[in-house]
Amino acid sequence: MNASVDTPSRKAKTRNRIKITTSEKVYYVIVNLILGVFFTLVLAPLINIVASSFSSADAVIKGKVLLWPVDFNVEGYNAVFDYKGIWRSYWNTIVYTVVGTGINLFMTMVAAYPLARKNLPLKKPIVMLFMFTMLFSGGMIPGYLLIRNLKMINTIWAIVLPGAISVYNMIIARTFIQGIPSDIEEAAKIDGCSDIYYFWRMVLPLSKTVIAVLALYYAVGHWNDYFTPWLYMNKTEKYPLQIILRTILVMNTFDAESMLEDDLLANKALQDLLKYSLIIVSSVPILVAYPFAKKFFLKGVMIGALKG
Repeated sequence: MNASVDTPSRKAKTRNRIKITTSEKVYYVIVNLILGVFFTLVLAPLINIVASSFSSADAVIKGKVLLWPVDFNVEGYNAVFDYKGIWRSYWNTIVYTVVGTGINLFMTMVAAYPLARKNLPLKKPIVMLFMFTMLFSGGMIPGYLLIRNLKMINTIWAIVLPGAISVYNMIIARTFIQGIPSDIEEAAKIDGCSDIYYFWRMVLPLSKTVIAVLALYYAVGHWNDYFTPWLYMNKTEKYPLQIILRTILVMNTFDAESMLEDDLLANKALQDLLKYSLIIVSSVPILVAYPFAKKFFLKGVMIGALKG
């Protein structure tokens, strides 16, 4: 009887505790309006790029395109896909990204695991050495001389080896590994598990969340990097996609006749259209990969901000 009487009262108290006041409602409305404005400011240029890439060259150069294609056509995409240099640079970018990300993840996890151990000798000095590299570096000219003396100019190793590990990402991985319960390691040691076996069979499977986040970080960095290839690559056939994109967007120079024999390609209107089409083509792989790693972002990123 008492239970039947008390239950509604407890529910009422619960509703009162979670009731949103008028001031909170005003606050949420203001915050949502501000976020909506910033979201619109970020999204509008992206929509404009997509709309421009599917519009006619004449509409693009006359500024008729806003948020919807004008005179819908795929002339820009046809020009991009007919250019053999695009596919070569696309393949180069994929190779650099895959190989570079693999090396990054290997080096990051291998460095993070021992630094996450409490019984590591000279742990603090080693961590300080890693932190030192976040503040100071040899510089661009000494770096170039080193790569040249190692005979890595015009090779993939000039791109993937100098930045083989990010100390910031290593700290995130180390913090994650520190959060793995010590009971798991103790149980593995009792069963005769070695450090290498424990790292391979226990730590890595339990670190899938942070590995997915770091993989996307590293992959985006390699995919968008143009300065490193521009510095160490002298051969056109070695250029990644971002060098080609930079040439068209920043320098506004490319061999129009080498892309298509159509006379329309020589006019500035089609050149502007190619910029938008190439931006979309170069961004698609990252946009496709992001949703697969999105679910790991909240947990993986917040771990690095909690401790360490």
